[in-house]
Amino acid sequence: MAEGLSSFWGPVTSTIECCETNYSHSSYIAEFYNTLSNVPAIILALMGLINALRQRFEKRFTVLHISNMILSIGSMLYHATLQQVQQQGDETPMVWEMLLYMYILYSPDWHYRSTMPTFLFLYGALFAVLHAVVRFGIGFKVHYVILCLLCIPRMYKYYIHTENISAKRLAKLYVATLFLGTMFWLCDRLFCKQISGWPVNPQGHALWHIFMGFNSYFANTFLMFCRAQQRGWAPKVVHFMGVLPFVKIEKPKTQ
Repeated sequence: MAEGLSSFWGPVTSTIECCETNYSHSSYIAEFYNTLSNVPAIILALMGLINALRQRFEKRFTVLHISNMILSIGSMLYHATLQQVQQQGDETPMVWEMLLYMYILYSPDWHYRSTMPTFLFLYGALFAVLHAVVRFGIGFKVHYVILCLLCIPRMYKYYIHTENISAKRLAKLYVATLFLGTMFWLCDRLFCKQISGWPVNPQGHALWHIFMGFNSYFANTFLMFCRAQQRGWAPKVVHFMGVLPFVKIEKPKTQ
């Protein structure tokens, strides 16, 4: 804790702390950089939500972008307070979001339409209840990684069946940001003792937040393109101000 600053939120009760000095800039924000680094993810999710609503994509994408914002807000509250309740408020939406990705990825080929959303909803609700009672610790990380791994084969299938070069570039950006973000997260976790002795802390966990914000945006945009292609909406990838990609569609008049 920085000299002269006190903790507004009281003693740390969360089970995970990152390689950042607590309350170094404000007595109201435990981990300053890890808190503010969630802002880009919220902005990107908001932009994705506006595009989904403006072009009347399916509601699943509206929910997906909103879930991205909820996850980032939960992460902000957790890193700002380092309290156990807020940690659960960060981790539970992480699982919910992965369940939503699983639905979007696998539902087009699922013949029994009501069974998948029902099962995923009950699974998410059960996990939320259990996680409110039990501190899973390493079990949560293993569980989350398994959910992520279940999504990768389907993402790869979408990639190899997509011929559009711009859409393939989105998938590659998704992989690149995931890899870079994971590397920064691992370095922050494994080499904190060495990093703490450096003149400047690179804030690996904060960089993880930033890269994962872009990662979610690229993944969502790619999935929106693939779904629009499945629906025959003639999707194409265009760029906002020549930089940020988004999907533009043309629905048949009958729709």
